[in-house]
Amino acid sequence: MSIFQYKLKIVIDILNLNQYKMALPLKIVKKKDPRDLTKPEKYYVATKATGEVNFEDLARITSEQCTASVADCYLVLLALEHNIKDALSFGKIVRFGFLGSFQISISSYGEDSKEALGVNSVKQRRILFRPDKRVKTFLKKLTFNKQGFKD
Repeated sequence: MSIFQYKLKIVIDILNLNQYKMALPLKIVKKKDPRDLTKPEKYYVATKATGEVNFEDLARITSEQCTASVADCYLVLLALEHNIKDALSFGKIVRFGFLGSFQISISSYGEDSKEALGVNSVKQRRILFRPDKRVKTFLKKLTFNKQGFKD
């Protein structure tokens, strides 16, 4: 297999979101209904985190999938982070490949007239994430594992 064929296989594997067959672990949580705190608590199933992957981990993992060094991948990820923030600050929608898109959104106070509105009318800022259809398909195909259910 040539290096080109190998790299092409890696890209195809990365883009093939259907390949992930790991079962997501679940846990049991007891919660009150936030809309009616007088109701008794109920039990719910929630996902259980198995750890985290940080920026440095992503750089290392990425470097293992290509010919770039960990330092090069780290620099690319830093530049990517900066460029995403920069684009969002200019009001642009950032379409991040097959992952999805990011966009800034706000909530504001309502006023009786247009003239009363201004920058002080902004009450909340957030970043919206809209998953790509392939990520939605990936989510639909996720399986769950109730092994080790503990409260």
